[in-house]
Amino acid sequence: QLQLVESGGGLVQPGGSLRLSCAASGFTLDRYAIGWFRQAPGKEREGVSCISRSDGSTYYADSVKGRFTISRDNAKNTVYLQMNSLKPEDTAVYYCAADPTPWPVQAMCVINAVGPRIQYAYWGQGTQVTVSS
Repeated sequence: QLQLVESGGGLVQPGGSLRLSCAASGFTLDRYAIGWFRQAPGKEREGVSCISRSDGSTYYADSVKGRFTISRDNAKNTVYLQMNSLKPEDTAVYYCAADPTPWPVQAMCVINAVGPRIQYAYWGQGTQVTVSS
């Protein structure tokens, strides 16, 4: 069974940190472009961070630049999103997505009127992140 599973979400105080994991089963993540997206209640889905398949280049939304870091651990077949200096506005359900096409990283996190520009092949079920005191 081919699937992505996110984990690592939870409740954290403002200024705290969390590390989200995106683990794959049935396929090898280092051959896939990976995106992290989030969606808060009543808001549109947002592309948070993406990492390309081809050269490992990364993209970060302005809202998380300097606070979040995306990385791969190929030995564990997992992609991480390290989130530091968390703010209440980071509260959302976070999803990872994977696609085998070597998309340019600039396109991978783009959201258009109907959703992500790229039709990712696989999506995880999401993990809740709540930042609150």
